Amino acid sequence: MRFTSEQRLDDGVLEREFTLGEIPGILWTPASAPAPLILLGHPGGLPRMYPRLAARARRCAAEGFATATIELPGSGDRRRSTTAEQARSDLRRALRAGEPVDEEIVDRLILPLVDEAAPEWQAALDALLPLPEIGGPVGYSGGVISIGIRLAVVEPRITAAVLFAGSVVPRTAFQEARQITIPLHVLLQWDDEGNDRQSALDLFHALGSAEKTLHANMGGHTGVPQFAEDAATQFFTRHLK
Repeated sequence: MRFTSEQRLDDGVLEREFTLGEIPGILWTPASAPAPLILLGHPGGLPRMYPRLAARARRCAAEGFATATIELPGSGDRRRSTTAEQARSDLRRALRAGEPVDEEIVDRLILPLVDEAAPEWQAALDALLPLPEIGGPVGYSGGVISIGIRLAVVEPRITAAVLFAGSVVPRTAFQEARQITIPLHVLLQWDDEGNDRQSALDLFHALGSAEKTLHANMGGHTGVPQFAEDAATQFFTRHLK
């Protein structure tokens, strides 16, 4: 892990870009370090996602949390997968035509991504947790929801998760969801144009955690209200502090 840039934001948050091998990432730490760590999941493309990620990180820092994110496989400047690109094209074509999305398309798009991304998140944890600015338990917040599910199953250092129900989900993710035992807070946008609402509800039902909450709001994919994000932060305050 190598830090490549550093800046102090106007609210005192320290933002540092880093690379982990070929993987770019960003770490935000509050002035009140050491702090529990929240991993910020996203759909890929760090430059495009930066404003939203930085806003989430600064809200978390105000509550005493450090946050970190990494670029997804095949996104940003990382090497593209021809299989994933074709699956993404097939998915968009089906959505534009108003057709049901074939499970085979979803599997081609999501399963290789999860298999590659989950170990990379674990490697990031290996590098981040020894830092003196990080201390305490770890949470995961965001999407792609199938990545969050996999991490909640295989990574014991993650003790609570906020999952964003806004992406297509392969059937195998439902099987993995039943194995989850950590506390979960699930965000669902009721009118998400690219998300199968019933599939999201079925997935919530499948989650095996004894403590799980579904927070559904009216609005489209990017219309998550501020109070919903505040509730997610309060969830982490209960479980990581």
